[in-house]
Amino acid sequence: MTKVAKRQFSVYLPPDLVRRVKHASVEADESLSAFVERVLEEYLRQRGSTSEERA
Repeated sequence: MTKVAKRQFSVYLPPDLVRRVKHASVEADESLSAFVERVLEEYLRQRGSTSEERA
C-alpha cells in the first residue's frame, strides 16, 4: 500500500463538536485523524468534488 503524504492544519470548532467527533471516532474504532479524513472525503464525494478541486 502506498503511503500518502499528510499535512497538519488547525481548525477552530466549538468544544461540544470536538467532544462529539472524538467520541464518534472511538465508536468507529478509528484514530481521530482517520475518522475526520474519511468523513470529509465522503462529504466531498457526495458533492461530486473532483480531485482537481481538492488540489
